[in-house]
Amino acid sequence: MSRHAAVALQAPEAEQLSARNFQRLATFIQDYSGIKMPANKRTMLEGRLRRRMRATRIPDVNAYCHFLFEEDGLAAETIHLIDAVTTNKTEFFREPAHFDFLVAKGLPALAAKGKREIKIWSSACSTGAEPYTIAMIMDEFCEKQRGLDYSILCTDICTEVLDQAIAGRFSEQMIEPVSMARRQRYLMRARDASRAEIRIKPELRGKLSFARLNLMDDAYPIETDLDVVFCRNILIYFDKVTQAKVLKRLCNHLAPGGYLFLGHSESIVGIDLPVVQIANTVFQKR
Repeated sequence: MSRHAAVALQAPEAEQLSARNFQRLATFIQDYSGIKMPANKRTMLEGRLRRRMRATRIPDVNAYCHFLFEEDGLAAETIHLIDAVTTNKTEFFREPAHFDFLVAKGLPALAAKGKREIKIWSSACSTGAEPYTIAMIMDEFCEKQRGLDYSILCTDICTEVLDQAIAGRFSEQMIEPVSMARRQRYLMRARDASRAEIRIKPELRGKLSFARLNLMDDAYPIETDLDVVFCRNILIYFDKVTQAKVLKRLCNHLAPGGYLFLGHSESIVGIDLPVVQIANTVFQKR
C-alpha cells in the first residue's frame, strides 16, 4: 500500500482545497491552457479533481497539490489534470446559422475558385459533434459538385473527448438536432438496443483526422492554407490577451479568402486581425 493510500484510510474526511493551493492550480491551468479559473470556480475545481485523487489514490486535494508541486508530479499529471478541468459542452448543429452560411455562401464561393479539396479545421472539437456536423454538410455539398472533396482536422486539448470523437458514438439525446434524413444516411444504431447509442457511419468517420493540440502553444503543426477554421465557444474561457494571441495564430493557418467561425458570444473587437466580418461571428481573411 502506498503512503498516500495509507493516509487515506486514516483520514476521517477529505480536506477542502486551501486558498494557496487553489491559486497555484489556477495559475498553472491558465498558463498552460489559457482557461481562466476565478475564485468562484474553487468548489467546481475541487469537485473535478476528485476523480484524479481516486485514480492516484491520494487522500485529498491538498495532498494532490503537494504531489503536483512539491513532488514533481506535474510531468505525469498535466494531461490528466487538464482533462479533468476542461468544459466540453457540445451538440450537433449548434449555432445553426453558421452551417446555413456555409451552404448558402461560403462553400459555393470556395467551389467557384476551382478548388479540388476544401480543408477544414475544427480547433476545439470536443466529443466530435461539431466536426461530424460539418462532415454531413460537406458530404451533401460535395455530392453536387463533381470533382470536389474535403478533409476535416479535429483537435482538442482534452484526450478523453478526443477518444470519444474518434469512436464516433453518441447518445440518442445527442442526435436530436440531426434531421431524420441525415440520421438515415450518416448514423447507425448499436446492435444492442438496450445501449440507446448510435454511431457515425465509417464512411463519414473516415473523412476526419484527430490530434491533441493546445491552442496556447506558440505555433501549431498545421497546414497554412486552410479554407475554413472553426474556433467556437472556447475563447470565452480566455482573457483578452490570450484571445488575441490565439486568434492571430489561427489566422496564420487560413488561406486568403478562407473563413473563420467563432461562437455567437465571442468577439474580435479591439483585436487587429487580417479579416473582415461578413456575417454574425463569421470572418473572411483578406
